Amino acid sequence: MIFTRIVHERWAKTVWEGLFCLAMVICLTGCQALGFYRQAIAGQYEILAHQKRMQDLLADPKTPPELKTKFSQIIRIRQFAAAELKLPADQAYLKYVDLHRPYVVWNVTAAPPLSLDPVVWWFPVVGSASYRGYFSEAGARRYAARWEKKGFDVNVGGVEAYSTLGWFRDPLLNTFIQMPEADLAELIFHELGHRRLYINGDTDFNEAFATEVAAEGIRRWFATAPDPKACQEYQIRQAREKQFVQMVMDERKELEAVYTNARLSDAEKSRQKKESIAGLRARYAALKQSWDGYSGYDEWFSQPINNAKLNTISAYYELAPAFHALLRAQGNDMEKFYGAVAALGKLPLAKRHAALLNYCVTQGGHARF
Repeated sequence: MIFTRIVHERWAKTVWEGLFCLAMVICLTGCQALGFYRQAIAGQYEILAHQKRMQDLLADPKTPPELKTKFSQIIRIRQFAAAELKLPADQAYLKYVDLHRPYVVWNVTAAPPLSLDPVVWWFPVVGSASYRGYFSEAGARRYAARWEKKGFDVNVGGVEAYSTLGWFRDPLLNTFIQMPEADLAELIFHELGHRRLYINGDTDFNEAFATEVAAEGIRRWFATAPDPKACQEYQIRQAREKQFVQMVMDERKELEAVYTNARLSDAEKSRQKKESIAGLRARYAALKQSWDGYSGYDEWFSQPINNAKLNTISAYYELAPAFHALLRAQGNDMEKFYGAVAALGKLPLAKRHAALLNYCVTQGGHARF
């Protein structure tokens, strides 16, 4: 199967920080919350209980050669992350778990039918987040159905990796280990970015920050260890992803204009929403003609498209150009960059985003979306 980052929404992160510290919280919550935290703890425990040391697997003659090759790549990626990006690789990604399923968790997102404002859930320790994750697809879809009955737009997306923010030693998983080396490096850089810095209750800020860390990591990865073929293949995938993301961001702008138009009735807004999404599908079909038969985003478009689904993309990219400008403003010095991001993280959310976006103006950063 052709790998595409957005198709499986592998960067729709679920952060299971301090799960084993939630026992007392669970005792004070209702049955619905009890069930959610129970499955979260059980799911994290499954990962911890079945992980095997990468060193032992490398020495085991029964380990498939292709898996050993991936382990060797991971060793290089970890070393690069620590040396070049100043990321806390320490004990992360030194163990491996085969979960015998395609995703580690499934995230539920929701939004009103005529608004792009996401539903936000609150969690102990990590604060609010615009997603709610389950270690089983069935559990995620049952919960999503509750919001559908309330009339909300919902989306359930499989996630290939997530970060525990240093609470646990995150292992390698079968859900992402077989990615091409550059994409695997990008994912590891992204997840380690979360371990380096995380601002409670600000999903868009955290994901865009980690996205820029990963992007800078890949730029340096190919600069220090040139591989013309791999670089070309990666750049082709990136160019297609950029086109896809731009289409989604343009669609969100179009829908925002519809939703905020006070002269339109709700019925008319719903009609224009349906028409606009149909237009998005048509634009994708036209775009594919220039991709030489590449169909990596077909799965994304094969599912219902609604406000919740569109939000899963914007969370990672809307603030990314601003973080890129901020990094350039720090002379591409990663330590200075982390310090500047941490300083922004101390501001109230609205002022934080405004100050960050200001870098796109003062430093010349720009992006259509």
